[in-house]
Amino acid sequence: MRYVCLVYFDPKNVFNQSPEAKTVLAETMPYDQELAARGYLVLAQALELPAAATTLRVRDGQLSVTDGPFMETKEVLGGFLLIEASDLNEAIRVAADIPLAKLGSIEVRPVADFSKPRPVL
Repeated sequence: MRYVCLVYFDPKNVFNQSPEAKTVLAETMPYDQELAARGYLVLAQALELPAAATTLRVRDGQLSVTDGPFMETKEVLGGFLLIEASDLNEAIRVAADIPLAKLGSIEVRPVADFSKPRPVL
């Protein structure tokens, strides 16, 4: 089953040139390579900071485009890893070793299986 590991962090903590931040950033690419070698990694991508984002909405057929993120937050979505894991517990174990978990947080979410009924809310 596929899971996406959404990587959130405060850019001030990741890009502040502290020894801890430098160590974590140096560990990121080797960890991705290790995941690929172990057969877990499908795709990993870093994202530009929110200032480079464009947010759009379509309401009543009208397009609204805004520079920047939808909301201002301290922690931002900084990237993601798409992994293959046998179950949620295995996905959590894989995500726990993502180096940026030391400076931010990782949200692990199953990829939707549209062959199953959609949720009723």
